[in-house]
Amino acid sequence: MMHLLQWLRSFVPAPSTASLRERLLGCVGAGLGLLVTEAISRHALGTLNPWFVAPMGASAVLLFAVPASPLAQPWSIIGGNLVAAGIGVACGLLLGHTGLAAGLAGALAIGAMFKLRCLHPPSGAVALTAVLGGPAVAHLGFHFVIWPVLLNSLLLLAFALIFNNALQRRYPHRPHVQPNVHHTSDPKPTLRIGVTPDDLEAVLKSRGEEVDISREDLEDILFAAELRAHRRHFGTVRCDEIMSRDVVSVRPDALLGQAWALLAEHKVTALPVANAQEQVLGIVSLHDFLVDSVARQPLPQLRRVGLQDKVSSIMTTRVLSARADQPIDELVTLFSDRGLHHMPVVDGERLVGMITQSDLLAALYKNQAALVA
Repeated sequence: MMHLLQWLRSFVPAPSTASLRERLLGCVGAGLGLLVTEAISRHALGTLNPWFVAPMGASAVLLFAVPASPLAQPWSIIGGNLVAAGIGVACGLLLGHTGLAAGLAGALAIGAMFKLRCLHPPSGAVALTAVLGGPAVAHLGFHFVIWPVLLNSLLLLAFALIFNNALQRRYPHRPHVQPNVHHTSDPKPTLRIGVTPDDLEAVLKSRGEEVDISREDLEDILFAAELRAHRRHFGTVRCDEIMSRDVVSVRPDALLGQAWALLAEHKVTALPVANAQEQVLGIVSLHDFLVDSVARQPLPQLRRVGLQDKVSSIMTTRVLSARADQPIDELVTLFSDRGLHHMPVVDGERLVGMITQSDLLAALYKNQAALVA
């Protein structure tokens, strides 16, 4: 009896994690997308029946309700619908418009979509429509693949691209993959301990089933969960608790010779560049003296500029900064994955401190050691 109850509970739908905003956008986007696609298709193919196929409704669910799904990406809808339509038409012509042809079309369409990496569930309905859509669809033959299927798919996809990006929904959805800044084959430091990409790959392969989420998105979710768990167990340390407050900075119009002398005197590898109001304008490091940051090549004779030139001539202007009240665990990926060694800390726009890799490592170690003890 207990096993029966547990089995019945498996039919209870899981709670949705989508926010109210995402639900509303999914509804509005799908409605408008289908309206626009049908209207344009009817205008272009008004003399053709059908000018709009029902599986587009299912495609709209994916493109607007779950745009991050691998099944909702542009190649999935275009490739999947084209392949399925072509296979469906072929099966109908060879075997007649029968249940056998419909079943074979659906099976072959899924196999082809797996092979071509364009799995799109509504395409199964496209294959069935090509076989069982009636005399109008049968009369079109392979023209059915181009119109209405390709035209409908392109129009719906075009609207999804405009709608999702206008509302700051990342589409097409590609995970934020940070390249290895050191140009080596080593995995990023944050992926060398705990759950590694190899672990994730092995588990996914052992399951032997398609998962409706990319491996990179799974990695991001796992890492975010680890940070949340760390913060819950060990508390939150803020940047202003560990940063260096007596910051050695330099003005953009200072001479490079002065900046070089400050680096040597204080035994630091970087100086924030700030104006008279202590607003961060850039950063100058030993790396900037030795490497052309634009051409990314070593400078002739180590330095193309003279020590009488200004700091502004070589400083890096695109500077990542931390907030004074920001938890330090949020900086881990910035330091490790982007190869940073130092980061200015600002309060509003004013420079108030500096954090280095050493500061971060010492704080994390002491915080964890104190709590374990």
